[in-house]
Amino acid sequence: MKSILLCREKFNFTIMVPEKITFISVLAFFSIVFIQSGVDKVFDYKGNLSFLNDLLGGFFSRPLITFALISVTILELTSGTMCLIGIFDAIFNPSYFIGKLGLIIGSLALLVLLFGQRVSKNYDGAKTIAVYFILAMLGIIWA
Repeated sequence: MKSILLCREKFNFTIMVPEKITFISVLAFFSIVFIQSGVDKVFDYKGNLSFLNDLLGGFFSRPLITFALISVTILELTSGTMCLIGIFDAIFNPSYFIGKLGLIIGSLALLVLLFGQRVSKNYDGAKTIAVYFILAMLGIIWA
């Protein structure tokens, strides 16, 4: 026990209680989800834009779809990065601020995606986003 306390003092680790472990797990989940999704949108921009134009072209103008794709990509990459940084912040500091902000930004991205799924009548896709949104809200509550 003494060595654990010395290690904690030397590296400034904070105590890992179940709530903190849960919060860090939620941050890890959204780091993976949003960084992968954002990177995919960057590297396959034309394919994603073509898919969205086909899916939403009957409801929205092409410039608006392009703006939404760029906005969601920025939100996802920002959120994923902040969630990743938030993991280390929560481990080494008693702060949840960066991770919480990452979840809030990710929630905005999810709301934009949910809107597009609902308008295009893709209710199965909307259900999946709703589950992600619930997890993000729980993460914010646990912070």
